[in-house]
Amino acid sequence: MRQFPTATAPHLPAGRSVRQVMALVLLALLPGAAAHVWFFGPGLIVQMTLAVAFALAFEAAMLRLRDRPLRPFLGDLSAPLTAVLFALCLPPLAPWWIAAIGMFAAIVFAKHLYGGLGYNLFNPAMVGYAVVLVCFPREMTQWPPPAGLDVAVPGFADSLAAILTGTLPAPWQWDAISRATPLDTLRSLAAQGEMIPDIRDNPVFGTLGGRGWEWIATCYLLGGLFLLWTRVIDWRVPVATLGGVIALTLPFWLADPDVHPFPLQHVFSGALMLAAFFIATDPVSGCTTPRGRLIFGLAVGVLTLVIRRWGGYPDGVAFAVLLMNCAAPWIDLHTRPRIYGESRGRSGAA
Repeated sequence: MRQFPTATAPHLPAGRSVRQVMALVLLALLPGAAAHVWFFGPGLIVQMTLAVAFALAFEAAMLRLRDRPLRPFLGDLSAPLTAVLFALCLPPLAPWWIAAIGMFAAIVFAKHLYGGLGYNLFNPAMVGYAVVLVCFPREMTQWPPPAGLDVAVPGFADSLAAILTGTLPAPWQWDAISRATPLDTLRSLAAQGEMIPDIRDNPVFGTLGGRGWEWIATCYLLGGLFLLWTRVIDWRVPVATLGGVIALTLPFWLADPDVHPFPLQHVFSGALMLAAFFIATDPVSGCTTPRGRLIFGLAVGVLTLVIRRWGGYPDGVAFAVLLMNCAAPWIDLHTRPRIYGESRGRSGAA
């Protein structure tokens, strides 16, 4: 009788490798990235290429300094995924050094100084984005208009020249091509006392959210549903994030729609949909317990609304995620399921 070597019990089927999970997430990001390029031009392709190159370079340097093998860690796709998520948050014509600084903060500080993949307290992509957003506000607000408005978006060659040199080639000029994002427009005009129906007459708005942004968010939704279908992510975080935003804003909109935006406008503008499915669901920097994930997602949604309303930035998703990264270990500690045989009084207690 033939004998097969086996390990000790329990015998569980092998799960997906880190590389397979990262590859599925990158695949799910493709529709949103394609929509982003369609509406805001091919500068995003250059930004993703630069970010991936810098991420791999910093990853290799840190692995050398830590005396770790290069091949398994460079090939697990974690650094490219961080770079792509970071690049999706950038203005497509941001100068090249934005990607360099952002990836240095993400890979060196947020990832390797905490011990590498699996040990980072904060989401690396959001750390990189928050650093460049705080340090370089002018470069981070130079967004081109979405496709279909009065100003054409530069092509690939002109976008590459603008990113590498920091200046737009003729006939484009920053003053003519730059546009405020829908969230920034809504925030500034509402502060001046204008009513929501009048604000939404601005051409930067579409049917549900920002012009172009609503289609990008829809594509991220499709990618997120793919991740749910393949069981890469858990449903609790995105449902709690998006459901919390809608549930919190719906009563205000019903009470006074002239002052408060329609709930879906919050969902389909900015980076909320991207964060709900691709950032807040990070298994390392987020919560791991079932109840903890619900609390984490709900808090990300609530903090995003708070920052959008009273904070210094039109879109507060990155800061909301980072704040909840700090609270995730405490939430997990107090929401862990009761172990069989454990008394109820000790469940979830330190």
